[in-house]
Amino acid sequence: MSLGLTETRSTCPYCGVGCGVIIESQQGQITDVRGDPEHPANFGRLCSKGQTLHLTASASVTQQTRLLQPLQRLSRGETLQPVAWEAAMDGAARKLAGIVKQHGADAVGFYISGQLLTEDYYVFNKLVKGLLGTNQVDSNSRLCMSSAVAGYKATLGMDAPPACYEDLDHAGCVFIAGSNMAWAHPVLFRRLEEARQARPDQKWVVVDPRRTETAAAANLHLQLLPGTDIALFHGLLHVMLWEGWTNPAYIAAHTTGFEALRERVREFTPAMTATLTGCKAQDIVQAARWFATAGPTLSLYCQGLNQSHHGTDSNVALINLHLATGQIGFEGAGPLSLTGQPNAMGGRETGGMANLMSAHGDLANPAHRAAMASFWGVPDVCAQPGRTALEMFEAAAEGEVKALWIACTNPAHSLPHQALVKRALERCEFVVLQEAFAHTATAPYADLMLPATPWGEKSGTVTNSERRISRVRAALPPLGQARADWAIAQDLGQRLETLLPARTSGGAKLFGYRSPEAIWNEHRDSTQGRDLDITGLSYAALEQQPAQWPFPAGSTAGQARLYADGVFPTTDGRARFGAPAFRAVAEPRNVRYGFSLNTGRLRDQWHGMSRTGTVARLGGQAPEPAVYLHPQDMSRRAFKAGQLLRVKSSHGQCLLPVQPSDELLPTQAYVPMHWGPEFAGGLGVNALLGPARCATSKQPELKHAAVALEPAGLPWRMVAGLWLAADRALALRHQLQLRGADALGGGYCSATLFGREPAPQLGVWLRLERATAPSAEALQTWCEAFGLNTPQTLRYADAQRGLLRCLALEGGGAAPTLQAMLLAGDVRAEAWLSPLLRERSPLPISGTRLLMASETAPLPMPARSPQVCNCLDVSAAHIEQQLQTLPGDAAQRLEQLQARLACGTRCGSCLPALRAWVAKVPAPAEHTGPTAQAQNATV
Repeated sequence: MSLGLTETRSTCPYCGVGCGVIIESQQGQITDVRGDPEHPANFGRLCSKGQTLHLTASASVTQQTRLLQPLQRLSRGETLQPVAWEAAMDGAARKLAGIVKQHGADAVGFYISGQLLTEDYYVFNKLVKGLLGTNQVDSNSRLCMSSAVAGYKATLGMDAPPACYEDLDHAGCVFIAGSNMAWAHPVLFRRLEEARQARPDQKWVVVDPRRTETAAAANLHLQLLPGTDIALFHGLLHVMLWEGWTNPAYIAAHTTGFEALRERVREFTPAMTATLTGCKAQDIVQAARWFATAGPTLSLYCQGLNQSHHGTDSNVALINLHLATGQIGFEGAGPLSLTGQPNAMGGRETGGMANLMSAHGDLANPAHRAAMASFWGVPDVCAQPGRTALEMFEAAAEGEVKALWIACTNPAHSLPHQALVKRALERCEFVVLQEAFAHTATAPYADLMLPATPWGEKSGTVTNSERRISRVRAALPPLGQARADWAIAQDLGQRLETLLPARTSGGAKLFGYRSPEAIWNEHRDSTQGRDLDITGLSYAALEQQPAQWPFPAGSTAGQARLYADGVFPTTDGRARFGAPAFRAVAEPRNVRYGFSLNTGRLRDQWHGMSRTGTVARLGGQAPEPAVYLHPQDMSRRAFKAGQLLRVKSSHGQCLLPVQPSDELLPTQAYVPMHWGPEFAGGLGVNALLGPARCATSKQPELKHAAVALEPAGLPWRMVAGLWLAADRALALRHQLQLRGADALGGGYCSATLFGREPAPQLGVWLRLERATAPSAEALQTWCEAFGLNTPQTLRYADAQRGLLRCLALEGGGAAPTLQAMLLAGDVRAEAWLSPLLRERSPLPISGTRLLMASETAPLPMPARSPQVCNCLDVSAAHIEQQLQTLPGDAAQRLEQLQARLACGTRCGSCLPALRAWVAKVPAPAEHTGPTAQAQNATV
C-alpha cells in the first residue's frame, strides 16, 4: 500500500447482488475500487459498472455533476438560488406543517428510494408513519419489487426469498424467468456459469421474449410472447400433473388450495399453452420435465415477471411450481427473486412503502400497529394504506397532494405515464428534491433542492437479494454541504415535532440519533419476535462480516434457507397455492399500434444513468439511444439503421434512432429503460408507458406497451462532436442537451459522451434533428459551442440551404487527427468522419477534401466495429479476426482468445458475448503446411 493510501470496505450501490467492494482513497479523493475477496456475495468479482465506481466519484465528475449546497426557487419560473441549510429546513418544515394543518397529513407525499440505506429508510418511515400519522410514503421499489413482495406473502406467508446464492452451486435445474442476468446481475451470472462448469449436467431454462445473452446460454430458451408467463407456468404444471411429476406427499402435508389450482390448469394442455405463448409444445414438456425431475430446481426471476399488471399473479404462478414439486427449503431449490436496487430489501424490512409496516408488521393487524406505536411512542399507526408511487403522482396531478418530498430517485424519468408525472410536478405546490446529483430530469421541477451524500460518503447497511445485510462505509467525508439522507430526514422530523406536537407522547422526542448505528440498533430491536428477527445480530458483528436474516437472539449465524421443516408463517403453518386466471398484457398490439414494445437494461448502464452516465467508457457498448427491431421488420418497413423513428403509444411518444436486432421476434420492439430526458430528449421512453398496474401490488406495467412506428420525417439534421478537457465534458454535455431541447420545436436531441477514462480529454457527441433549418446565427452558436469558430477551422457553408460543415484538426505533419466536427443539413459524411473523430485515427486525406458530403470516404477505411469488452475496449472486429486463427474446441478457443486479447479477464461481463463469438466464427481448417503455421505465428 502506497504512502497515504486508505482502504475502506463497503458495498456496491448498484444492483441487489450486494457485492462487497474495497475503496481506495488518497488525499481526499477516491482513486480506485476493487472487489472484496472476503465478501460472500461476490468473492472479489465486480461487473463493468462496479469496476468504474471510482470514476463516478472523481474530482472531475463531482465538480460537474454534484449538488453541493441547498438551492431554492422563490417562485415558479425563477432560477434556483443558494440558501443556507437552516433557512432551507426552517422553510420546508413550516411549509409542510402548514399543509398538514390545512389539508391533513395525507396531502403530503414522500417518495423515496431503494438506493437509500436501511437507516435512511427507517428514519423516513418513522417520520411519516410515526410523527405525521399517515402512510403517505412510498419507494421507487414499487416499480421493481412490489409484485415479488406480494407474491411471497400470498403463497409463503412472508416477504422473504427462501433460497440463497449458494444454491446456484447445488441446483440441477436453474429456471430463469423475466431476467437477463448476464447484463442485469453479471456477478451472479458469473457464479452460475462456474456452477455449470462444475456440474455439466445442470440444465438452464430461460423464459424471455428476447433472445438475450442469458437466453442464448441456456439449454432451453422459451421465447414466449410478452405477458404470457402465467399461461406458460400453468402449462408446465399441467404437464407435471399429467406425467405424475408433482409431489403429492408434500402438497398434502404442507400446502392448501391445490384443488382450485388443479382445476385452473386443466385446460392448459401443451397445445393450448403453445398457442397462447408462442412456445413449442415439445419445449413446454421438456421444461416441465427438467423443472420437476432434473434434481433440485432454483428459480431466478426479476422485472419480466414483476413489472406487469398481473405481476403478483405471475409470481404466484411460478411459486406454485415449487410447491407442487416440493422444490423448496433445501440445497439448490426454491424461488429466488433477484432484487433490482441495492437496498430494496432493506426498504421492505423497515416498512418504507405505503402498505407495509416496519419489521414486517401487518398494517391490517391492530396488534401489530399498537405494538409499533408503543415502540415509537406515538398515539397510533394509521390503518389505512397510503398512496403508492403512481397513485401519489396521480393525486398530485389532481391537486389532492400539495407537497412532494422526493429523496434519491428521479420520477421525471423512471415513472410510467410521464405526461401525468410532469403535470403532477408542475401543479404540486411544493416539491423538495433530496439528491446527490444536480442535473436529473426531476431537478427542474424542484422548489427546494437539498444535497445528499452519495456512495463513498455515506455509512449504514443494505440488504441484498439473499437477505444478507452488509455494511456500507464512507471513504471520504461529505463533499461541500452534502448531508446524509437520514440526517436530513431527522432534521425535518425535529422541526416538525415542534410545529406539530400532538403526535408525540408526553413530550418524547422521536429523533435524536447520533449515528447510523443508533438507528440500526433501534430497527434491530423492533424486529424481536418477527419473521425477520435480527436481535441476535450486533452492529459490531456486521463490521466483521455480512450476515443473513433471520438472526434471532442466541443464534451464532443467520439462516441461509427458509422452510426446511415445511412450516410456513401462515395461520395454519401451510403454504398457499394461488389459482390466478391467465391475462395477457394490458395493451395488446392492434391495427393502430402494431408492435409490442419491451423494455430492459443495458449491460454497462444502470437506471437513469445519473451515475453511470458520467463515465464515458460505459457508453462504449451502446453509444446512443435506440429502438431495436427484428431485421425482417426493418426490411418490411424500409427502415435504415440509424434512421430516426417516431415511436407512439396511446399515452405519448418519443423519437429514437432505429437499429436491427436478431434477439427479437418480428412485430416486437425493444428500448433500454435508461434513455430518459437527460440523454434522449423529450420525456424519454417512459412517456410510452401507461398507468396500468397490478391490482394487488400496485406495480406498474413498465415492461410493455403497444406502439406504432413511423419515420420521424424531420428533414434537417445536425451531428457534432469534439474532444475537450475531461473536467469540462460533462458540463458541456448537459448544456448541449438543454440547449438542444430548447431549440427543438418538436424535434430530437441526444447528447452523449465517448472516450475512456482516465484520460485528459473526453468526447461529447450531439445529434439534433428538426423540421426546419435554424437561422445562420443559431448555427453559429453551435459552432462556438464546439470550438469551431477559429480561423483555422475548415469550413463549408450554404446559408440558403441550411448547410454547414466544420472541422478542426489537431497535430500537424503527415498524420493530423480530427479534434472537432459539425455537419448540418447534409450529414452523410458522418458515416466515415465520426469513426475518425471517436478513434482519433490519422486522417486519410487532407485539406478541403475532408469537407466532402459523400457517404463514402474518399479512401478505403475499416468499418467501425462495436465494442464487446468494456474493460479493455476490445471490438467485435478484433475478436473475429483473432478467432479465425484459433483452433480447438470452444473452451480452448476462448482460453486462447483471452490469452491474446485479455478480453473477459477483468469483470467478466462480456464472457457470454465472447462465447457467442466463439460459436459464430468457425475454427480454421486443419492446417498441414507452413502457410497456416506462419499465419498463426504472425497474429
